[in-house]
Amino acid sequence: MFLDIKELELHPIDFKEELQPDVIDLGGEVRQRSALKTAGRAELVEEHHGKHKIIKDIRLRGQLEAGFEMSCARCLEPVPQDVRREFELLYRPLGVDAGRDELSVTDAEAEIGYYQGEGLLLEDVLREQVLLALPLKVTCREDCRGLCPHCGQNLNQQQCCCAADMEDPRWSALKEIRDRLEH
Repeated sequence: MFLDIKELELHPIDFKEELQPDVIDLGGEVRQRSALKTAGRAELVEEHHGKHKIIKDIRLRGQLEAGFEMSCARCLEPVPQDVRREFELLYRPLGVDAGRDELSVTDAEAEIGYYQGEGLLLEDVLREQVLLALPLKVTCREDCRGLCPHCGQNLNQQQCCCAADMEDPRWSALKEIRDRLEH
């Protein structure tokens, strides 16, 4: 859904969308399991900068919810992740703040996003909110044993037949020095 600045100048836009899996590109790390449901309101906020300059910001308020799946960081098994999130966001036209002297950024300014052109694509906002809500890494369980570094066997399912200690040949020179120092 495109939130057009011209339409927002006339009236706020209420949205209620249900996006099926694979509509939003979440990258290779995250897979959407259920429909992403979102509802909210977009409105135009005019901000006066100086005597004659008016900036047209877009304020989005809403919520989203959906089920996702990520791979366990240790064994690569799928781990379900449910997301429910409320958001209140402010988007300013790209380039409006350009040319200002370098100043420290206030907390309020750090919360501002930017849109380019005649509006904002709701799917881009939702993608950003989902990725912010999900953890960077997940594990299927706290005691996950992961994969064998030699054969790739999932150690949660069964023990592999690899030798317990396979030495890396790159350490052999240091091992020889340690042996000489010990004797």
